[in-house]
Amino acid sequence: MESKVQELVNAGQMLPLMEEFYTIQGEGYHKGTAAYFIRVGGCDVGCHWCDVKESWNPAIHPPTPIDAITVNAVKYSKTIVITGGEPLTWDMGPLTALLKEQGMDTHIETSGAYEMSGIWDWVCLSPKKLKLPTQGAYDAANELKVIIYNKDDFRFAEEQAARVTDNCKLYLQPEWSKRDKMIPEIIDYVMKHPKWVVSLQTHKYMNIP
Repeated sequence: MESKVQELVNAGQMLPLMEEFYTIQGEGYHKGTAAYFIRVGGCDVGCHWCDVKESWNPAIHPPTPIDAITVNAVKYSKTIVITGGEPLTWDMGPLTALLKEQGMDTHIETSGAYEMSGIWDWVCLSPKKLKLPTQGAYDAANELKVIIYNKDDFRFAEEQAARVTDNCKLYLQPEWSKRDKMIPEIIDYVMKHPKWVVSLQTHKYMNIP
Protein backbone atom coordinates (compact mmCIF):
# COMPACT_ATOMS: atom_id res chain seq x y z
CA MET A 1 0.00 0.00 0.00
CA GLU A 2 1.31 3.44 -0.87
CA SER A 3 2.61 5.32 2.16
CA LYS A 4 0.19 8.23 1.64
CA VAL A 5 -2.78 5.87 1.47
CA GLN A 6 -1.52 4.02 4.53
CA GLU A 7 -1.32 7.32 6.42
CA LEU A 8 -4.94 8.07 5.51
CA VAL A 9 -6.03 4.59 6.61
CA ASN A 10 -4.15 4.95 9.89
CA ALA A 11 -5.89 8.29 10.43
CA GLY A 12 -9.34 6.84 9.73
CA GLN A 13 -9.82 8.97 6.61
CA MET A 14 -9.84 5.85 4.44
CA LEU A 15 -10.90 2.36 5.48
CA PRO A 16 -10.36 -1.10 3.93
CA LEU A 17 -13.94 -1.62 2.78
CA MET A 18 -14.94 -5.25 2.33
CA GLU A 19 -18.61 -4.72 1.51
CA GLU A 20 -21.61 -2.51 2.19
CA PHE A 21 -25.24 -3.48 1.89
CA TYR A 22 -28.79 -2.59 2.94
CA THR A 23 -30.61 -5.38 4.73
CA ILE A 24 -32.57 -6.42 7.81
CA GLN A 25 -30.64 -6.68 11.07
CA GLY A 26 -30.72 -10.36 11.90
CA GLU A 27 -29.35 -10.55 15.44
CA GLY A 28 -29.69 -9.19 18.93
CA TYR A 29 -31.68 -6.25 20.22
CA HIS A 30 -32.40 -4.61 16.85
CA LYS A 31 -33.27 -7.77 14.90
CA GLY A 32 -35.97 -7.28 12.30
CA THR A 33 -35.15 -3.63 11.65
CA ALA A 34 -33.75 -2.14 8.44
CA ALA A 35 -30.09 -1.12 8.56
CA TYR A 36 -27.21 -0.30 6.26
CA PHE A 37 -24.14 -2.41 7.01
CA ILE A 38 -20.56 -1.28 6.44
CA ARG A 39 -18.16 -4.22 6.74
CA VAL A 40 -14.57 -3.14 7.31
CA GLY A 41 -11.67 -5.51 6.62
CA GLY A 42 -9.04 -6.36 9.18
CA CYS A 43 -9.17 -8.70 12.19
CA ASP A 44 -6.51 -10.61 14.10
CA VAL A 45 -8.75 -12.14 16.79
CA GLY A 46 -8.87 -15.38 14.77
CA CYS A 47 -12.06 -17.21 15.81
CA HIS A 48 -11.94 -20.65 14.17
CA TRP A 49 -15.71 -20.57 13.56
CA CYS A 50 -15.79 -17.08 12.02
CA ASP A 51 -18.16 -17.00 9.04
CA VAL A 52 -16.41 -14.04 7.35
CA LYS A 53 -12.76 -15.12 7.44
CA GLU A 54 -12.28 -13.30 4.14
CA SER A 55 -12.53 -10.11 6.20
CA TRP A 56 -9.38 -10.88 8.20
CA ASN A 57 -6.76 -9.58 5.78
CA PRO A 58 -7.22 -5.83 5.28
CA ALA A 59 -4.75 -5.80 2.38
CA ILE A 60 -7.23 -7.49 0.04
CA HIS A 61 -9.94 -4.87 0.60
CA PRO A 62 -9.68 -1.51 -1.18
CA PRO A 63 -8.87 1.55 0.94
CA THR A 64 -11.97 3.68 0.49
CA PRO A 65 -12.45 7.36 1.42
CA ILE A 66 -14.87 7.75 4.29
CA ASP A 67 -16.78 10.51 2.53
CA ALA A 68 -17.62 8.05 -0.28
CA ILE A 69 -18.71 5.46 2.29
CA THR A 70 -20.93 8.05 3.97
CA VAL A 71 -22.53 9.19 0.70
CA ASN A 72 -23.54 5.61 -0.07
CA ALA A 73 -24.75 4.85 3.44
CA VAL A 74 -27.11 7.79 3.91
CA LYS A 75 -29.08 6.89 0.76
CA TYR A 76 -30.63 3.86 2.39
CA SER A 77 -31.23 3.97 6.13
CA LYS A 78 -31.00 6.13 9.24
CA THR A 79 -29.38 3.21 11.06
CA ILE A 80 -25.80 2.44 10.07
CA VAL A 81 -24.13 -0.69 11.44
CA ILE A 82 -20.34 -0.86 11.24
CA THR A 83 -18.98 -4.37 11.50
CA GLY A 84 -16.07 -6.45 10.31
CA GLY A 85 -13.64 -7.97 10.63
CA GLU A 86 -12.90 -5.96 13.72
CA PRO A 87 -13.80 -2.33 13.03
CA LEU A 88 -11.94 -1.03 16.08
CA THR A 89 -8.71 -2.08 14.38
CA TRP A 90 -9.09 1.37 12.80
CA ASP A 91 -9.95 4.83 14.09
CA MET A 92 -13.73 5.04 13.78
CA GLY A 93 -13.86 8.69 14.86
CA PRO A 94 -13.76 10.35 11.43
CA LEU A 95 -16.33 8.05 9.80
CA THR A 96 -18.81 8.24 12.67
CA ALA A 97 -18.41 12.03 12.83
CA LEU A 98 -19.44 12.27 9.17
CA LEU A 99 -22.38 9.93 9.71
CA LYS A 100 -23.57 11.89 12.75
CA GLU A 101 -23.34 15.13 10.75
CA GLN A 102 -25.87 13.53 8.39
CA GLY A 103 -28.18 12.64 11.28
CA MET A 104 -27.47 8.92 11.20
CA ASP A 105 -27.74 6.50 14.13
CA THR A 106 -24.39 4.75 14.42
CA HIS A 107 -24.15 1.16 15.66
CA ILE A 108 -21.05 -1.00 15.99
CA GLU A 109 -20.57 -4.76 16.25
CA THR A 110 -17.22 -5.42 17.89
CA SER A 111 -15.21 -7.92 19.88
CA GLY A 112 -13.93 -4.97 21.90
CA ALA A 113 -10.37 -6.21 21.49
CA TYR A 114 -9.09 -2.71 20.71
CA GLU A 115 -9.64 0.64 22.38
CA MET A 116 -12.97 2.27 21.66
CA SER A 117 -13.05 5.01 19.04
CA GLY A 118 -15.98 6.70 17.33
CA ILE A 119 -19.35 8.16 18.28
CA TRP A 120 -21.92 5.44 18.91
CA ASP A 121 -25.63 5.26 19.56
CA TRP A 122 -25.42 1.50 20.12
CA VAL A 123 -22.52 -0.80 20.95
CA CYS A 124 -22.96 -4.53 20.47
CA LEU A 125 -20.08 -6.24 22.23
CA SER A 126 -19.36 -9.83 21.24
CA PRO A 127 -16.31 -10.85 23.29
CA LYS A 128 -13.94 -13.61 22.23
CA LYS A 129 -11.78 -15.81 24.48
CA LEU A 130 -8.72 -15.36 22.26
CA LYS A 131 -8.52 -11.60 22.82
CA LEU A 132 -10.66 -10.17 25.59
CA PRO A 133 -12.34 -6.75 25.41
CA THR A 134 -10.83 -3.59 26.80
CA GLN A 135 -12.42 -2.03 29.86
CA GLY A 136 -13.69 0.78 27.66
CA ALA A 137 -15.61 -1.72 25.55
CA TYR A 138 -17.23 -3.28 28.62
CA ASP A 139 -18.21 0.17 29.87
CA ALA A 140 -19.66 1.25 26.49
CA ALA A 141 -21.60 -1.92 25.70
CA ASN A 142 -25.36 -1.56 25.28
CA GLU A 143 -25.65 -5.20 24.30
CA LEU A 144 -23.51 -8.22 25.19
CA LYS A 145 -23.79 -11.02 22.65
CA VAL A 146 -21.93 -14.20 23.52
CA ILE A 147 -21.57 -16.89 20.87
CA ILE A 148 -22.24 -20.38 22.22
CA TYR A 149 -20.12 -23.02 20.48
CA ASN A 150 -19.88 -25.47 23.40
CA LYS A 151 -20.95 -25.78 27.02
CA ASP A 152 -17.89 -23.97 28.35
CA ASP A 153 -19.13 -20.83 26.61
CA PHE A 154 -21.89 -20.50 29.23
CA ARG A 155 -19.18 -20.08 31.86
CA PHE A 156 -17.44 -17.53 29.66
CA ALA A 157 -20.75 -15.71 29.15
CA GLU A 158 -21.24 -15.27 32.89
CA GLU A 159 -17.69 -13.97 33.29
CA GLN A 160 -18.34 -11.40 30.58
CA ALA A 161 -21.75 -10.41 31.96
CA ALA A 162 -20.07 -9.60 35.28
CA ARG A 163 -17.93 -6.97 33.54
CA VAL A 164 -20.56 -4.94 31.66
CA THR A 165 -22.87 -2.35 33.19
CA ASP A 166 -26.20 -3.20 34.80
CA ASN A 167 -28.05 -1.61 31.85
CA CYS A 168 -26.39 -3.82 29.24
CA LYS A 169 -28.73 -6.30 27.56
CA LEU A 170 -27.51 -9.91 27.61
CA TYR A 171 -27.80 -12.33 24.68
CA LEU A 172 -26.73 -15.91 24.04
CA GLN A 173 -26.44 -16.86 20.38
CA PRO A 174 -25.66 -20.31 18.99
CA GLU A 175 -22.72 -20.58 16.63
CA TRP A 176 -24.37 -21.33 13.29
CA SER A 177 -22.69 -24.67 12.57
CA LYS A 178 -23.59 -25.92 16.08
CA ARG A 179 -27.11 -24.47 16.22
CA ASP A 180 -29.00 -27.79 16.24
CA LYS A 181 -26.92 -29.02 19.17
CA MET A 182 -26.67 -25.80 21.15
CA ILE A 183 -30.15 -24.25 20.75
CA PRO A 184 -31.72 -26.75 23.22
CA GLU A 185 -28.86 -26.05 25.65
CA ILE A 186 -29.37 -22.28 25.30
CA ILE A 187 -33.14 -22.57 25.78
CA ASP A 188 -32.62 -24.56 28.97
CA TYR A 189 -29.98 -22.11 30.22
CA VAL A 190 -32.09 -19.01 29.57
CA MET A 191 -35.09 -20.55 31.29
CA LYS A 192 -32.90 -21.15 34.35
CA HIS A 193 -31.13 -17.79 34.05
CA PRO A 194 -33.75 -15.36 32.69
CA LYS A 195 -31.45 -12.34 32.72
CA TRP A 196 -30.27 -13.75 29.38
CA VAL A 197 -32.18 -13.59 26.07
CA VAL A 198 -31.85 -15.97 23.12
CA SER A 199 -30.45 -14.43 19.93
CA LEU A 200 -30.66 -16.26 16.61
CA GLN A 201 -29.11 -15.36 13.27
CA THR A 202 -32.51 -14.77 11.72
CA HIS A 203 -31.01 -13.29 8.54
CA LYS A 204 -29.61 -16.72 7.73
CA TYR A 205 -33.04 -18.28 8.10
CA MET A 206 -34.40 -15.54 5.82
CA ASN A 207 -31.54 -16.10 3.34
CA ILE A 208 -30.50 -12.43 3.28
CA PRO A 209 -27.09 -10.80 3.97
